Amino acid sequence: MAYLQFNKAELVNLEYSLKRELLATNRAGGYCNTTIVGCNTRKYHGLLAVPVDKFGGHRYMLLSDLDETLLQHGMPFNLGIHCYGNIYEPRGHKYIVDYEMDPYPVITYRVGGMLFRKELLFVSGCDQLLIRYTLLDAHSHTVLRLKPYLAYRSIHALTQANADANTNYRTIEGGASFCLYRGFPDLCLQISKNSEYVHMPDWYKGTVYMEEYRRGFDCREDLLVPGWFEMPMRKGESIVISASTVPVDPKTLKTLFNREIKKRMPREDYDSCLKAAAEQLFAYEKGFARICTGFSWHEIGGMRETALTLPGLTIYNTGDVKLFEKILSDLITENKDAFLHGSDQVESPLRLTEAVQHLAKFTGDEAQAWKKYGKFLKQVIESYLGGRPEAQVHDNGLVWAEYPGIALSWMNAYIDGKPVTERRGYQVETNCLWYNAVCFAHDMESRYGRSKAFVARCAEVKAAIEDSFYDIFWSEERRHLADYVDENGQNIFTRPNQIYACSLPYSPVSEEAQAEILHAVERELVTTRGIRTLSPKNPNYRSRYEGNQIERDTATHNGCNRPWLLGPFAEASFKLFGPSFVRKARELVDGFQEDLNVHGIGAVAEIYDGDPPYVPHGAINSALSVSAILYVKYLINQYKEETL
Repeated sequence: MAYLQFNKAELVNLEYSLKRELLATNRAGGYCNTTIVGCNTRKYHGLLAVPVDKFGGHRYMLLSDLDETLLQHGMPFNLGIHCYGNIYEPRGHKYIVDYEMDPYPVITYRVGGMLFRKELLFVSGCDQLLIRYTLLDAHSHTVLRLKPYLAYRSIHALTQANADANTNYRTIEGGASFCLYRGFPDLCLQISKNSEYVHMPDWYKGTVYMEEYRRGFDCREDLLVPGWFEMPMRKGESIVISASTVPVDPKTLKTLFNREIKKRMPREDYDSCLKAAAEQLFAYEKGFARICTGFSWHEIGGMRETALTLPGLTIYNTGDVKLFEKILSDLITENKDAFLHGSDQVESPLRLTEAVQHLAKFTGDEAQAWKKYGKFLKQVIESYLGGRPEAQVHDNGLVWAEYPGIALSWMNAYIDGKPVTERRGYQVETNCLWYNAVCFAHDMESRYGRSKAFVARCAEVKAAIEDSFYDIFWSEERRHLADYVDENGQNIFTRPNQIYACSLPYSPVSEEAQAEILHAVERELVTTRGIRTLSPKNPNYRSRYEGNQIERDTATHNGCNRPWLLGPFAEASFKLFGPSFVRKARELVDGFQEDLNVHGIGAVAEIYDGDPPYVPHGAINSALSVSAILYVKYLINQYKEETL
């Protein structure tokens, strides 16, 4: 029995099954994402979404769906399912009797005396999806019909019936090739068995994506069905269909499918699911290694997100130092100007120091880490000291972050173009990261460098921060740090950003103050699904990530849980309390095991509601969430070893 499995009663209940999504990626930016019954509920859903070089490498949905129909005695049994407003047609989910995911999606249908299995695999490193069909049982002559639904549009957009689409096709070995618009790649559909292709192009209008409707977005789309493929199937026979951007040899498809199976990581328990989810988040393309922030709509190679997630997804997951260094070096290469001359992510350059500190700690070789990255980290510090468009270092040593109309921190939701939580001024986490970067550079350059002038400048800034930080940020009323300080004084909302005063290797406050900070955070923010972004005691608290876009964007940083914050919280707690925190840490990460079959199957969501029952939302496989849990589990094992 598979670790991740659903039975017929669960699958035929659309209220249940449409909330659960499968994901397959090719580790090169492409993906397949839909619900476990195959009904697309988001504009991001589809079978083949790939980056297109001619359009800036952005991802485009080529193949939205592929309906399977089984025919016996002239009677068609359509296994597909599409939403047309209040109507689902056809209703092929009623034939599903089993869904399992170990290590890839396998769906089993029963139609009368027919038992039919469908397996999905995305080929590693290629824009190619493979689907293997097996007729497990049948008592009469059976024909399989496959009907593709073409989208050919950005994953962020929708398409409508139009006269510009090229509805023609090109015959290729084992199938047909389509390309609706100039500049797009071909969609090559090829089958391992000889089949008949019937060309009869037609627009299927009015498909509704219910998750987009629920979120208040455009939700109706027209899809082009160019025709269909038909072939007879014998009992026990398997065939493989390939959807790819270049023609392949159809005679190799069965062998390729079996070869790809061997590359898949098992999903047989909590830990293996986390490792498999992490593996899906890497993207290797054109010599660069990147991290996707989350599937399906987040960007690949984001500055802040890569720096945050890199340690957890690499060294604390598989111990892969080379991959860590490759991704970090590529991140610096691709974003050098933003890191050194200004960006809309004020603290992202400072997170590079934190990442390098993780590397040095893991390898035990800080000299080598400084040799490899020290020059660039020094340049980052000098960029702040010299002044950046979004940040200025004041005489008190602190960083003042401000850019009109821009939310410079990770709390960067907008409503009607205006930041929900702008937090202009002295942001607590930015200044903790700044102090940590200055102290680390001071110590490393003192030991392994040659620039006495740089060391002296860092010492001066370090002393200024130590003289000012506590007085500026500490709230006697709340007994914790202010979230930010502007010209009007302290914002004393109880938020999680102050955790960085406790988690980083260098802290500008005493251990006594750190203990009070952690106590306040644990008392008001920590839950079994992450850490709230705002205390429930605050009148601005919004616990539910639901409603229209304005309501959701208001809630996202004003109460909803963020699992990724468990990383710095656990790190801070272990620093202060040592092995005694192991039990609590295990409770905090084990809760997510219950949710592996709730949102993204086998993965961890980006956001959770702030109050029970802690419903998951956002990206179905979040790099931030997965990396944090992997890191906390690593810390648990390390501190357990210390007690042996």
